[in-house]
Amino acid sequence: MKDVWIVDYARSAFSRCRPRTPERDVFGDKRGDEILADILIKFFDEKLAKKGIERKDIEEVSIGVAAGVLESWTYGGRTPLFLAGFPVYVPSFSLDRQCASAGTGMNLIALKVMAGMAKCVLALGFEHMGRGRGEGTKPNLNLIVKKSKYYREDLDMTTAFNMLQTAQKLYEQEVPTFTKEDLDKFGVRSHNLTVKSQEDGWFKGEIIPIEGHVEGNVEEKWMVDKDMNARKSTLEKVSQLPRISRPFYLKKNGGRKGYTEREGTKDGVITVGNSSPLNAGATAAVLMEAEEAKKRGIEPMAKIISIGWAAVDPSVMGRGPVPASRKALEYAGLKVEDIDYWEINEAFCIVTLNCMNKLGIPEEKVNIMGGSTAIGHPLGATLIRLTGTLARILKDKKAKYGCANACVGGGQGVATIIENIDA
Repeated sequence: MKDVWIVDYARSAFSRCRPRTPERDVFGDKRGDEILADILIKFFDEKLAKKGIERKDIEEVSIGVAAGVLESWTYGGRTPLFLAGFPVYVPSFSLDRQCASAGTGMNLIALKVMAGMAKCVLALGFEHMGRGRGEGTKPNLNLIVKKSKYYREDLDMTTAFNMLQTAQKLYEQEVPTFTKEDLDKFGVRSHNLTVKSQEDGWFKGEIIPIEGHVEGNVEEKWMVDKDMNARKSTLEKVSQLPRISRPFYLKKNGGRKGYTEREGTKDGVITVGNSSPLNAGATAAVLMEAEEAKKRGIEPMAKIISIGWAAVDPSVMGRGPVPASRKALEYAGLKVEDIDYWEINEAFCIVTLNCMNKLGIPEEKVNIMGGSTAIGHPLGATLIRLTGTLARILKDKKAKYGCANACVGGGQGVATIIENIDA
């Protein structure tokens, strides 16, 4: 097997989508494939050109998008490349693994490089959660219709189709390990760490500014160069945010009475303060066979050393990162304590906290520059963001190993372990 290096990574800023008031989204009048194309143009024309990497060098392109419907349909990954000026002979594919779409694409083309079938490949992801999502997706509800021959009595698909409820169910299954205050505190941590990283200019090392518009005025153009959701937070403010999930009143926890006595309310625990927002954004990473990179004089950001994919009960999809990470660690011959830093996707804070608890990961190793609660989670793009950010952290901290993982809608988990070979 050949060694594969991540040799560069970039992304757009992540906007905050508001489907009912799209003019408030700084990318509200921009298609998702155009966000991707705009960062690719600058990525290749400016940043990668300095390393001697050209569009024609790319031998395979993966594009992750969780809702590849309507205007996010990529024609097998072709249209975003055409928009960005790629030659017609550069092949591509588009895939959906929900929140892990970009990461799975990156994993697959990394395996192609490892197998010696390509030397230079490009992993991409994008999502615009304010344009068309839902309108073009129609899940098969026969899974939850008892009279249907396709009904699955063993699956709680009513919950599985509602991400908020999967997070609520995970929380209730883990009682008394966590409280709503734990979730809120982690959300506050995420926002405050992200704001500090922004103030320090840290994310400028990965964000390519592209044109959007001023919030509330689509006519006034603006170069969007920072994530739009992060804000300084306090536990007092976050704890008062409206609850947006509904309880299950699990019998093992005392049913309705036990829940209301413990929580002090009949409402759920998930809020906009302890979960990720709706976002638009795009990500990109160039992977290269190590010997090819050495010949070109290109330094690595990180080496991909292991991948883990796993599946879990879809109604508690937030459990996915745990078995995926265990598989990746096993394949790499590593233990949890060998990993210096983790990027665990904060689709919901309960997911991150559960992964930390189940694997025994200390908080000081997790999402140290901020997390998706604040940065954002444009579904199809996120895993490249997590892996690229992690590679930068390992370099900054002179640390050796990192693991990026995420839960996945539909009940899956994905993890990628990378190594800073200079550490």
